[in-house]
Amino acid sequence: MKRSDGYLVKDLNPFVKIIPYVMEKRSDAQNFSKQIFPAESIDKYILEKKREGYNFSYMHVFIAAYVRVIAERPQLNRFVMNNQIYQRNKIYVSMAVKRSFRDDGEETTVKFEFTGKENIFEIAEIIDTNIAKALSEDNNDTDKLAEMVMSMPGFVKKLLVRILKTADKYNMLPKSIIDASPFHTSMFFTYLKSIDTQYIYHHLYDFGTTGLFAALGKTVKLPVVENDQVVIKKCCEIGYTMDERICDGVYYARSFKLFEKYISNPKLLETGLIQKIPKEKVIKKALAQ
Repeated sequence: MKRSDGYLVKDLNPFVKIIPYVMEKRSDAQNFSKQIFPAESIDKYILEKKREGYNFSYMHVFIAAYVRVIAERPQLNRFVMNNQIYQRNKIYVSMAVKRSFRDDGEETTVKFEFTGKENIFEIAEIIDTNIAKALSEDNNDTDKLAEMVMSMPGFVKKLLVRILKTADKYNMLPKSIIDASPFHTSMFFTYLKSIDTQYIYHHLYDFGTTGLFAALGKTVKLPVVENDQVVIKKCCEIGYTMDERICDGVYYARSFKLFEKYISNPKLLETGLIQKIPKEKVIKKALAQ
């Protein structure tokens, strides 16, 4: 049965195909990594855009960079379900949002949908619109789904969750639930900088399809080597948790390098992604003419 959120990847070598059978749970396949960036380029860019009338934050810049990297590095947008590897149809980023910063303040989740071709201005608009909507509503689709489940007796809740997990495993979970679920997403982004907290390594969920978790902590002053000299700079720290079954270490490493390129120069995100036509398609088109 086909899934509404992705399609089965068939052209994989046997070793890649067998890995999800060896590591069946996402929590079995967790790898952890950390990136540190000087914050100068981001601060400079945000200030420059503010003078032009745009109210960007670190959240906008980082999510825009992640969306661009996932678009250019499509294996990052894969997920494992029932020991098989799937490719998502679109790019999704989920994050938790507090309705207030009190200890008892309610929390909800938002899930942003992208094609991957958007520029940073379009991405910022999608983010701001969805967050404003989530904060203005008493309950969004995710909250309603959670409330519906939690309104039932304990044994029914356990049974229903098992049914949902089984339906997801066999590609029978309704599209409406997948669309509402923050756990069915390309990546979870945790904006810990907004609550002045250091980065963490967040666990991956075995429910859903999330294979990437990025936690951006507050900026800190760290020693950085420049021109063989140690200088103290304001830096960003990001903790990553990754499902190693969706791509190999080399692919992850090159993806992180690409992300560093965009964070070092956010202006690159101001133009939309231009999809490159595969060489074989260009040849076929030329022959047809």
